Amino acid sequence: MNTTTLDQVIALVRETFGDGFIPLHRPVFEGNEKQYLLDCIDSNFVSSVGAKVVEFEQQIAAFTGSKYAIATVNGTAALHVALQLAGVQRGDEVISQALTFIATCNALSYAGAHPVFVDVDVDTLGMSPTALRRFLSANAEIREGRAYNRGTGRRIAACVPMHTFGFPVRIQEIAAICEEYGIPVVEDAAESLGSYVNGRHTGTFGKLATLSFNGNKTITTGGGGMIVTDDEAIAVHAKHLTTTAKIPHPYEFVHDEVGYNYRLPNLNAALGCAQMERLPEMLAFKAGVAVRYAELFAGSGIHFQQPLEGNVANRWLNAIVLASEEDRDEILQYTNARGVMTRPVWRLMSRLPMYKHCQHDGLENSSVAGGKGGEPAVQRAGWRRWRGGCDERAGADRA
Repeated sequence: MNTTTLDQVIALVRETFGDGFIPLHRPVFEGNEKQYLLDCIDSNFVSSVGAKVVEFEQQIAAFTGSKYAIATVNGTAALHVALQLAGVQRGDEVISQALTFIATCNALSYAGAHPVFVDVDVDTLGMSPTALRRFLSANAEIREGRAYNRGTGRRIAACVPMHTFGFPVRIQEIAAICEEYGIPVVEDAAESLGSYVNGRHTGTFGKLATLSFNGNKTITTGGGGMIVTDDEAIAVHAKHLTTTAKIPHPYEFVHDEVGYNYRLPNLNAALGCAQMERLPEMLAFKAGVAVRYAELFAGSGIHFQQPLEGNVANRWLNAIVLASEEDRDEILQYTNARGVMTRPVWRLMSRLPMYKHCQHDGLENSSVAGGKGGEPAVQRAGWRRWRGGCDERAGADRA
């Protein structure tokens, strides 16, 4: 492979982020983080009750355009509870994508659900509405207003598309298809804070959605997540479930259902409040870096991933898609050897031992992205200074 473009990219990274080893992610706290942490310590409210938790929730709700936001300890916990709130029960099936981070499938497993994988679109790297409709047409039947898998007899209780690397999927089409079949949509928007579909924030198209504020995300609370929804009853129940299902009382401890100790501590929320103050600046910076990457890759033969027309990607990670695994491995070796970190996309969920027996649709596009055991899409972060149960009858991975 001609390394001229790679040398130019490395030079751009060095010009933007400095010398030494450049990690894929590095949170930077250059705003009010320290002051807000001190305020929490002085208030003695450092755990899951405090003013900063409420403030952070209000900030996220306002930014995304959601009516309600409920803060959790991490994005996986948020998705676990969101699935329960959407009506997913043990033994149900949930449709998702094999090209995703492990947390998506782990949350499904915590809920006792069986993942079913449909293919992605190459231009979004997220769930394909065409593949979803094809799968449902071939496998689903409606009984008393609910969708069931004819092959397994299980109820299809939810659909969980994920906005890969912050690039919005065709969520409007996905939501419309799911509505036809009576399947609730739970958006995994963990990576897409600041991404929009025709001016509307991701995470606002389904019944509810989840966000992540892990240390590698666009903004971070160290560890943290959020459930967002427009449904007041769901929001109230979400807060109740994530607070160990404790009935409010000045001193009695009474719990009325199985709940979870999932609420975000006030200390973490304080970081989030400070990070939210700088989010517009962060997103603008990341967008500028992406423009420079796009200019460098133009005409190079390397595909630089872009959002669909009319959509805005937050550029949580920038991605390039290569023609072969050999090209991918060469780029990974070349950049990392020069102190600029790149990495492959995740291994397909259908190729992991605990999910390899899950039903899927062949995953043609996902398998191209997934390679034989790795993945040819290589990513670069755009903001470093800031920073199963499965059905064995349904067929193993065929790729």
